[in-house]
Amino acid sequence: MACENNLVVKQIIDLYDQISKLECLKPSKYVDTLFGQLVSTCLPTDTNIDVTKLSDEVKDMRSNLIKLCGEAEGYLEQHFSTILGSLDQNPLDHLNIFPYYNNYLKLGKLEFDLLSQHSSHVPNKIAFVGSGPMPLTSIVLAKFHLPNTTFHNFDIDSHANTLASSLVSRDPDLSKRMVFHTTDVLNATEGLDQYDVVFLAALVGMDKEAKVKAIEHLEKHMAPGAVLMLRSAHALRAFLYPIVDSSDLKGFQLLTIFHPTDDVVNSVVIARKLGGSNMNGVNGTRGCMFMPCNCSKVHAIMNNRCKKMMVEEFSAIE
Repeated sequence: MACENNLVVKQIIDLYDQISKLECLKPSKYVDTLFGQLVSTCLPTDTNIDVTKLSDEVKDMRSNLIKLCGEAEGYLEQHFSTILGSLDQNPLDHLNIFPYYNNYLKLGKLEFDLLSQHSSHVPNKIAFVGSGPMPLTSIVLAKFHLPNTTFHNFDIDSHANTLASSLVSRDPDLSKRMVFHTTDVLNATEGLDQYDVVFLAALVGMDKEAKVKAIEHLEKHMAPGAVLMLRSAHALRAFLYPIVDSSDLKGFQLLTIFHPTDDVVNSVVIARKLGGSNMNGVNGTRGCMFMPCNCSKVHAIMNNRCKKMMVEEFSAIE
């Protein structure tokens, strides 16, 4: 097929062949180089590739590659979380040693801006499902954008939560606003209706069936009117992360699918649980209105970045 004859796709297949032969995916110079090359190869958004139209063989390769990327990402976060947690100083003052910290700063600012567009109140409680050993999204949002919000981080791995908790334990502010729960999201039922916003990490649900199952569970237990924010992927970046389609969001009003074209890899999907009003908080009380975030240290205003982005807006009468 034409897609598979594309030079970039051939390069991705070649990198997959090398990565799949690695005995270990933990950080090393060679492993880091291979995955760095893979990310660089998948970043361009001007390549007309539809991964759903690839052959079954290449689709299987893509599924395996996403799993390998997820495993390597977990090892990378575990490695740097362990280093940061061993420091004598506050680990949060040294997050810049993590190779992709600047990407999280950009992504956090982007997601805050998008959330601000589709919510009339500052969320009191946010849940992040699949937070991992370095819950950088929660940390960035809490430090720079939502200074009065409590973040509940869910992960199935107790060791990941131990490392993550160590990162914030010495911070006088975030140690009070970060809560960690060790559980499979599919076992989390009571309490999910208490969150104004629920984030679903890109690597929760590594294939379509598992992703949809997680979304269906959240839809069943989230409060009407609550916002669901998901990570997706577009074009070549879909070789790195799973895609979330609008058809996957039954029971939600799809608001925006946002495709960055800079070095922020993930697309952002925003939806609202049907049956409620965004004018009120989850518990039925009006929250405070969103105001410009003076504490933000990332000054990428969306209007100034419009040439670097692709946004799909859907009918959403506020």
